[in-house]
Amino acid sequence: MKKLITLLVIFIAVAGMAMAQARPGGTMYVATRTLDLKSGTGLLASNIGSLNYGDRVTVVRVDGRFVEVRSADNPSVTGWVASANLSARPVISGDTATVSARETAMAGKGFNQEVETTYKEQNSNLNYADVDRIEGISVTDAELRRFLEEGRLQTGE
Repeated sequence: MKKLITLLVIFIAVAGMAMAQARPGGTMYVATRTLDLKSGTGLLASNIGSLNYGDRVTVVRVDGRFVEVRSADNPSVTGWVASANLSARPVISGDTATVSARETAMAGKGFNQEVETTYKEQNSNLNYADVDRIEGISVTDAELRRFLEEGRLQTGE
């Protein structure tokens, strides 16, 4: 349990550092295979464009864990993203066809298959089957909106 808490604290610290590095006028890089640009910071904000792994962006504004960015290649492409999907360090683009979005994001945060394998070996009593199953679930924006409306939940906008 202490190891799990320690890992959680490290993850939060890394995420906190990533957010702290996002400042207006700064340059950051897309750390996921594709990144949807949103019209706002709300959960159900509409998609207005997308960026790709390694794309360079300029930070326009920071609002909590969200960052408004502008594409360096096409300044007319501007939108909001979660800061966790950005890296302050340049990301080397290459053939990402065989790499999942999860693997790309985790590698950008210092995790890789070797680190995961070592962790699993050191914590063989943990069951990852449910985590793997949950990661495989995909929900469309329409399904999410219907769920929130039927449950009378706020959308966070």
